[in-house]
Amino acid sequence: MMSRTFALVVSLISGLPVLSGCSDDPATAAGFAGLAETVDESAYDVSFLQPAPGDQLTFPDDWGEHPRHRIEWWYLTANLKTLAGEPLGLQWTQFRQALVPRRPEQTPDPQGWPLESVWMAHGALSVGSEHHFSERFARGDIGHAGATADPFAVWLDHWQLKEDGRDQWQLSVQENGWGYELILEPSGTLIAHGDRGFSAKSASGEGSMYFSDTDIRISGEVRIGDRVEQVEGTGWLDREWSSQFLRADQQGWDWFALRLDSGARLMAFRLREEQGDYLSGTWITPDGTTIALSPGDLDISPEDIRSTALGDVPVQWRIEVKPVDVTLVARAPAGQYWNDGLYPYWESPVAVSGSETGEGYMELTGYRR
Repeated sequence: MMSRTFALVVSLISGLPVLSGCSDDPATAAGFAGLAETVDESAYDVSFLQPAPGDQLTFPDDWGEHPRHRIEWWYLTANLKTLAGEPLGLQWTQFRQALVPRRPEQTPDPQGWPLESVWMAHGALSVGSEHHFSERFARGDIGHAGATADPFAVWLDHWQLKEDGRDQWQLSVQENGWGYELILEPSGTLIAHGDRGFSAKSASGEGSMYFSDTDIRISGEVRIGDRVEQVEGTGWLDREWSSQFLRADQQGWDWFALRLDSGARLMAFRLREEQGDYLSGTWITPDGTTIALSPGDLDISPEDIRSTALGDVPVQWRIEVKPVDVTLVARAPAGQYWNDGLYPYWESPVAVSGSETGEGYMELTGYRR
């Protein structure tokens, strides 16, 4: 996710040039605008690792950093309500981009002002038709940003998600005009996507390691201007890492995380490619059984387009999950939900109708005019 944004971030923080991804081979062209070409791995005693089928998830280690992988992120979306029943949506995401590969035990000395990774954090709050967004950046390994597995903590300056010692996490995001202070109660059930955690992102086999907690209980307070609201609801946290960038022929993605009133859950995405789209996902039954969805198991198609200041965006989608004979319609509420940072993308709550009802979130990239 957010690969092209990170190319700009790396350039700003490190001074490295942002290349244009000019490889003739679409399987090797870097979706991070060619960032892979700026790293000479032969200069190091360790190389970047690329996830592959058969790789294993390891806990609690996989909650922390993966310094032998180029990219990783922690990604929370949540559907909340005020005490009066007003719906709110929020997002918090933190990304890490490695500039050089290293072993986990090779921690750089912060006094040397190392430049081995850069971090970016995104925060958003949606209420009514209002959408608030901010992003932050930091150089890694000097204390301003990082992540640990035990105790679990992810931070970039004063934006922090951290374990509080009571089987709960605290999330704090504060910006001018808005913010939130929340308590998160993880469900204790982690969903491994794809092949036991390896999630393919193309027919040629590139992919990432990917797991989720789809049912995090959330409570706390949200600030919008001078207004402070007590809120509660449910969140979905994704954890993902890889060394593979978007290919040159992949133009963007459409991603959905849906919680259905029946107790079922759906993660589904479509990577838009020049020669046809790549689809994948996971269906989670009410009893927690996971069904990995291959490209032929899904149909994801836009049904309604909204004209916005930054471009035309598909705001209503039809999602057919063929193995369970379910057809869902996911629709964004009225408004414009652009995360208008270095590389704008759409991030909105959705209401679900069709074969089942529910709620969730969708993320759309590559639609900016």
